[in-house]
Amino acid sequence: MHSSTKYLGGHSDVIQGALIMNSTDLREKLYFIQKSCGAVPGPMDCFLVLRGIKTLHVRMERHCENGEKIAHYLRGHSKVGKVYWCGFEDHPGYCVAKKQMRGFGGMISFSLKDESEQAARKLMSSTKLFSLAESLGGIESLINHPASMTHASIPREERIRNGLTDSLIRLSVGIEDPEDLIADLEQALNS
Repeated sequence: MHSSTKYLGGHSDVIQGALIMNSTDLREKLYFIQKSCGAVPGPMDCFLVLRGIKTLHVRMERHCENGEKIAHYLRGHSKVGKVYWCGFEDHPGYCVAKKQMRGFGGMISFSLKDESEQAARKLMSSTKLFSLAESLGGIESLINHPASMTHASIPREERIRNGLTDSLIRLSVGIEDPEDLIADLEQALNS
């Protein structure tokens, strides 16, 4: 199961998924549901994903390059606590990522040394290039706060127990100029 809404589409303008399997039996069952329920994407949605696939390779190279630069920048910043990026050799998923990927992508999470939600919100409201949004995988850089957005329905104690701190911030690094993105984070971290 794959979300083609994200990197495959790449332009934040389509909602679509894909199921890929090697079981003829499962395929026939799903095909029946598809035919009987009409669970198929429209022609425009298919066009948008196909358009995105044509530039996927070059976009992914840029997402990976930008992600690496920003992950290293954040790791060296005095106001940043932890940086979670699968391209760091000390990341728990590094070995798997290295086997599966040529680059390590543009998805980065980090926490602030000031672990308050207020500090995270201040940083996110100070960015000018990173847009506050819950999506990921598009050409534009996005920033979000899982504790108050994607994971807000989970009780705080459970979030904290699972490592989702109040200051955790998630970035979906886009394809903009990496120096511009770093400058945006720098001014936001120092505001």
